[in-house]
Amino acid sequence: MGYRVAVVGATGNVGREMLQILAERNFPADDVVALASARSAGKQTSFGENGVLKVQDLAKFDFKGIDIVLSSPGAKVSAEHSPRAAKAGAVVIDNTSYWRMDPDVPLVVPEVNAHAIAGYKGRGIIANPNCSTIQMVVALKPIHEAAGIKRVVVSTYQSTSGAGKEGMDELLNQTKSFFVNQTLEAKKFTKGIAFNVIPHIDVFMDDGSTKEEWKMVVETKKILDPKIKVHATCVRVPVFIGHAEAVNLELERPLDEHEARRVLAAQPGVLVVDRRENGGYVTPQEVTGQDGVFVSRVRTDPTVDNGLSLWIVSDNLRKGAALNAVQIAEELIRGYI
Repeated sequence: MGYRVAVVGATGNVGREMLQILAERNFPADDVVALASARSAGKQTSFGENGVLKVQDLAKFDFKGIDIVLSSPGAKVSAEHSPRAAKAGAVVIDNTSYWRMDPDVPLVVPEVNAHAIAGYKGRGIIANPNCSTIQMVVALKPIHEAAGIKRVVVSTYQSTSGAGKEGMDELLNQTKSFFVNQTLEAKKFTKGIAFNVIPHIDVFMDDGSTKEEWKMVVETKKILDPKIKVHATCVRVPVFIGHAEAVNLELERPLDEHEARRVLAAQPGVLVVDRRENGGYVTPQEVTGQDGVFVSRVRTDPTVDNGLSLWIVSDNLRKGAALNAVQIAEELIRGYI
């Protein structure tokens, strides 16, 4: 059976990636519709190697007859149109932040909690987690099962693509201006991003954390285990694509680094690249276009009981967003609709 699929936000970084991945993975779709704002309506966007779709106006689109919606248009747009699509009978897989902490909306990473998909019937919506959370929980799941995670301290190194095309353009333009002795004012970011790092992603909250850091805390608890304590520092770095994370764990039971590598290597979606030599680890530049969550620098932390440290890298546009959404759709049609 073929499905009718709509991609909302089809002209954005994640929407274009969703279309590409649907084609790459031969998702069983009889019809794929590209939707975006009125200013993009009538434009063309690619679908697979040779396919082209004409972009339609989201505000005017009738979702009747659509089976699955992959949505990444921004939170405010999602708040309006995801319920509209669900009311028309579609199952919405939503990549925005709007629905993630709704108790009636499952928050899903298929390698971690695919069973939660069954809860979609409450609102007809399944939430895709934050990009930095997705790659971390994929790597943490086998460790939590093997030794129990008490506490996570994570520092992220997040690429500019996490802020959309405008973020990538700002990095490119500021970098070029540097070499001709010009200074460009920061617009998308709070400070210059070229040759710099910015410890600020999303808005500040009352406790001094940013909303991006808060997302990692609450989403990890919802997906993996509410008892896990999480402390995050999220940093924007001058990289185009790919998020990296330095993760420190305090475990309930001993787990040496050799066993940690073994359980990580057995986890679906995880690739362990950990040689103690120059270049024996993975960086964001190397994972661009890759589907996996890569783990390197696995080592014991002797400063706490049962301590372990990891370096985790993934393509934030793929596994951190579009691929995870398509994987949810694949699980959905396998056993839930």
